[in-house]
Amino acid sequence: MNNARGAPVALLGGTFDPVHYGHLRPAIELLEALNLSEIRLVPGHVPPHRPQPRLGARARADLLDTAVAGIPGLVVDRCELDRPGPSYTVDTLHHLRRALGDRRPLCFMMGQDAFRGLMRWHEWRRLASLAHLVVVTRGGDTAAVAPALDEWMRPRRVVDPAALRVAPSGYVLFHAVSRLEISATAIRRCLALGHSAQGLMPDAVWHELALSGCYGYPQVSRAITPGRLNPHHV
Repeated sequence: MNNARGAPVALLGGTFDPVHYGHLRPAIELLEALNLSEIRLVPGHVPPHRPQPRLGARARADLLDTAVAGIPGLVVDRCELDRPGPSYTVDTLHHLRRALGDRRPLCFMMGQDAFRGLMRWHEWRRLASLAHLVVVTRGGDTAAVAPALDEWMRPRRVVDPAALRVAPSGYVLFHAVSRLEISATAIRRCLALGHSAQGLMPDAVWHELALSGCYGYPQVSRAITPGRLNPHHV
């Protein structure tokens, strides 16, 4: 990890409903491989492109705090929680750009599926004026993007992560991370059926979920100490 003044700051948004190792391990790999200063995990308040999360935004942010405790370089940013209306990425990047200034490199991380649908995003063309786009790929991601998006991307694409340090925004970088077959949807289904999700997320997160029963799986164990998660926290 590089804490130099010019090291890029990155944003990784999502519902994190709930957070799991499929979120955390790729973030750690990106932090190290791209020589980032930090990655800000931003839980969406009102996601505009997908169904609303099962758990309230503040409870999801609390679980994120628990998950990243002790992981240097991963921090939770609650900037979307206090903003009314849909949680548009362009507004979040504007917020971070104002905080960081015009010269600090800023990266927005997104999955390849999300990138293929980028032209449906709110004011999508403005994103690259505010940040670099880092498209996170996993083994087997081979689908092509639409011709119009490919034409937009081609002059902006770089292959060397060092390019992210020489400009505050404007580039598109594809970067591969380990493929972990873990999904929040599968975890919620697992918990609803009364099965344990231990091992799919940090134990401290699982402990809080098991105690709260917020996904339909209350569990009592002598090994679990009382947590602070309120399943009705919104």
